[in-house]
Amino acid sequence: MSLPSPIITVLAHFEPLFTAPTWKKVVILLVGTLLARGRRTVTAALRQMGLEMDTHFSGFHQVLNRARWSPLEVSRRLLQVLVQTFVRAGGTVEIVMDETLQRRWGPKISKRGHCRDSLLSSKEHSVSSSGLRWVTMALVVTLPWTKLRWALPFLSVLTTTPKVSEALNKRHKTLARLAQQMVMVVRRWLPDVSIKVIGDGAYSVIELGLA
Repeated sequence: MSLPSPIITVLAHFEPLFTAPTWKKVVILLVGTLLARGRRTVTAALRQMGLEMDTHFSGFHQVLNRARWSPLEVSRRLLQVLVQTFVRAGGTVEIVMDETLQRRWGPKISKRGHCRDSLLSSKEHSVSSSGLRWVTMALVVTLPWTKLRWALPFLSVLTTTPKVSEALNKRHKTLARLAQQMVMVVRRWLPDVSIKVIGDGAYSVIELGLA
């Protein structure tokens, strides 16, 4: 596949994190996802790349569920590239934290729970939806072509409700505890810079503040 040199330069930061066979599939999925409209699934990405009839299509799904690579290491590399690109030397790294609900159904999705749906809820009426609740960190940057500030996600962690944690026989982590661990991870990744973390009322807790 022939790609423009600026894209190759960016992708080169991540290639060492994958095996050669997996990396070829990652590039195809990445480009296909950027071109896809509507739901950005593996199938949609393959369709955009003209590979919807590929007899080895299951190998592309295995990139996300079986291939050996570390999502945490990819997040670390992504944050470092974003900071080098958009944060001036000696500047403060501004990070926002928030939750997002991925609406998913199915008996095999073991960590699915019922959570407040912020898109469907209002101050007067709270609506819950079934799905996966992710806590996401994003780097706040100013891009050269707009005066608006953008939040570029680099790390997402799945959280579960107390009921789901109990069903899975796992110790439940509160939102504050999970946020605390994520902040500590980012501090290890960026040991020598000033970090400013921004969140809504859900993160205004003593436990996280002390950390």
